[in-house]
Amino acid sequence: MSQADNINNLSDNELSDEVGYLVYNETLIDHFMHPRNVGEMEKPDAMAVVGDPTCGDFIRVYIKVENGRISAFKFLTQGCPGAISTSSIATELAIGKTLEEALELTDNDVIHAAGGIPARKAHCSLLAIRGLHQAILNYQSPLPSSPQSGRGEACLPVGRGEGE
Repeated sequence: MSQADNINNLSDNELSDEVGYLVYNETLIDHFMHPRNVGEMEKPDAMAVVGDPTCGDFIRVYIKVENGRISAFKFLTQGCPGAISTSSIATELAIGKTLEEALELTDNDVIHAAGGIPARKAHCSLLAIRGLHQAILNYQSPLPSSPQSGRGEACLPVGRGEGE
């Protein structure tokens, strides 16, 4: 069987070690090629920076809060296509939610909204959710704002997924 045959026989979320390619579905490709809510935010209510030391990916998250709801959520990610696309998806899931609802979002919610993700890239979905959770905690903390970084910037490591 040729490599092309192997690629054509892969399901959307399957990894072929023989071929060496990760197969991303249309939703992930769309969010990678056209990420939503990407960029810096002027005068965020809070922000956070989290990273995954095992792969080198990291994200800077910015949020604005109005009437107890996330009104804006932007991000800058240095990472693989999985990290970028799942970060974009996470912003769409969180905007409009109350802080309490946003704190209940999990990486599994992002994976579900993405329609699945290759198993070896599942940890990527943690970046934006952990960044969001940390930014909310920074918003809720009594620490004063820093003029350079927004309220309570922290660089925290991201653990591996709950199911890994």
